[in-house]
Amino acid sequence: MCHRLLPITALVTLTAAALGAQNQTIAPTPNLVVDGIPAIPVSVADEVRRYTEGRPARFAGWHPVRREMLISTRFGNTAQVHSVKMPGGARTQLTFFNEPIGGASFEPVEGRYFVFAKDVGGNEFTQLYRHDFADGRVTLLTDGGRSQNGDVAWSTKGDRLAYGSTRRNGADRDIYVMNPADPKSDAQVLQVQGGGWQATDWSPDDRQLLVTEFTSITKSTLWILDVASGQKAPLTNPTEEAYFDGVFSADGRDVYVITDKDSEFQRLGYIDLATKQLTPLTADLKWDVEGFDLSPDGKTLAFAVNEAGVSKLYLFDTASRKAWPIPGIPNGVLGALAWHRNNRELGFSMNSARSASDVYSFDTSTSQVTRWTESELGGLVGSELAEPELIRWKSFDGLDISGFYYRAPSRFAGKRPVIVDIHGGPEGQSRPAFIGRNNYFLNELGVSIIYPNARGSTGFGKKFVGLDNGMKREDSVKDIGALLDWIASRPELDASRVMVTGGSYGGYMTLAVSTMYSNRLRAAVDVVGISNFNTFLKNTESYRRDLRRVEYGDERDPKMSEFFEQIAPINKAQHIAHPLFVIQGGNDPRVPLSEAERMVERVKQNQKPVWYLMAKDEGHGFAKKSNVDFQFYATVMFVRRYLLDQDVTLSNPSRQ
Repeated sequence: MCHRLLPITALVTLTAAALGAQNQTIAPTPNLVVDGIPAIPVSVADEVRRYTEGRPARFAGWHPVRREMLISTRFGNTAQVHSVKMPGGARTQLTFFNEPIGGASFEPVEGRYFVFAKDVGGNEFTQLYRHDFADGRVTLLTDGGRSQNGDVAWSTKGDRLAYGSTRRNGADRDIYVMNPADPKSDAQVLQVQGGGWQATDWSPDDRQLLVTEFTSITKSTLWILDVASGQKAPLTNPTEEAYFDGVFSADGRDVYVITDKDSEFQRLGYIDLATKQLTPLTADLKWDVEGFDLSPDGKTLAFAVNEAGVSKLYLFDTASRKAWPIPGIPNGVLGALAWHRNNRELGFSMNSARSASDVYSFDTSTSQVTRWTESELGGLVGSELAEPELIRWKSFDGLDISGFYYRAPSRFAGKRPVIVDIHGGPEGQSRPAFIGRNNYFLNELGVSIIYPNARGSTGFGKKFVGLDNGMKREDSVKDIGALLDWIASRPELDASRVMVTGGSYGGYMTLAVSTMYSNRLRAAVDVVGISNFNTFLKNTESYRRDLRRVEYGDERDPKMSEFFEQIAPINKAQHIAHPLFVIQGGNDPRVPLSEAERMVERVKQNQKPVWYLMAKDEGHGFAKKSNVDFQFYATVMFVRRYLLDQDVTLSNPSRQ
């Protein structure tokens, strides 16, 4: 399934318990397992502090009656739900948990409560909860066990919500309906096979649900479910096309969708429920439509388009079928687009290279853009942060590959070392967004950073997305090899000092590039990466296994299993002749802990430095600030020692 991110902090308390009293080093907390990492001086935290204290704010939802909203931001160790009652107003914290909150939405009639999602230790067994404003009490709504619950869709009347849950067997995501005010009303309305099902929207009369069966990034099917009877009927054919979102029209006769049917790109359209015919609405836009929302009165669609990585916001009149761009929207990457029930105001999040995520609104009656939050950058000055440039290079087969290049400041003399940071997914996309702590490597160490979009990335058409599937997997690795050639051709870059890093699938790419091009790398940092697709597919959580098989290949096929063994980084680990840093969450349900542990033990045999960091209270990447901070301190140490050959005490960083 698509995971939205949709990407967190108390300060690390450097008390006598946290510091070595004599040597003034930062000791790992009991939740961290450290192997091979040297003692980290307190001076590291002092040196990087202003790069670690920023925080984003993300739009969660409008109050149904008042001009107020819920947002997600962090004042402690984890992101929590906050209320903002006016633009620039106080961010009042409403939830107080040790675990980050994964999303929240108001009860959509009076706003008497909100529903939110939370897991434990990053295990992604997300449960739904109700927070009542009257008394501040929190009530568990779902089973509380090893099930995943989410993708909430509120009914038109606001008295029920539909959601998906794996509680029946841990693998199949059935659809349930509940009145959150009465958790005992919870009832299964659709039993399915597969982990990719999601309730998307209710019909205006609340008799039907639009349900998506997601098979892969290029294939999904829409179904119409009769809520009372539990009978479903296909709205679209289960062919090689994808539907990424859907909502009923105000009269219930059509469904607006984002789809790549008959198109290389994702475009906005509508399906007539009587004829099941699709009519494209944005055929003239040669970019992906990445999200949309329909105003409650059904008169206006707001949609965002990914134009070369930058989000552009448009309005569409459903009567005249005319679209126009919204002026005055900040340049950046947009998320969480939603109308207020007043049919006039849009809320959304926006971040850019010079700004962490913040919350904005747009009033269609006045054409006014209003900034609701101004998140702290921890002492950084946004105007001084680097803007990336779009770069392109030819791969081994002549295919054009692109990425975003953040240049080290000109005050650093000589050829600059490079970090190549590969996104996950694999159906993700690197975009010109806020790079947070990585600005430290640019501004203080003079390291240039390149974020490539190798084949398999989204945003470049569905043909491009499929170019790394199955037995073409290593073609994407060769795209990074071609990037190394591009780096060598640049007079300002030092091809002898390159580090590769990435998380999740980007972690696999990091390991694969390390085995294929080790003689061209100084170091590598693998975060929750896959070391063998055979073992990964056997051990990843069952609700996502079939979805991953569509992308990577089916390990039960002997030929595919043999291919996985041939390309597995763990089976080619003897070729890694540079230092490696492996970072893993102990509760990771996607890439199991065993993928990291086996890789670490194998690479140690090469007699090269291997650092290992595992957090017992984290999952697929670190989310708690105390853990994120320690990870960053260790990464800074690793970069300085192995990419820059510098003294790791950091008392007076040299600018070489």
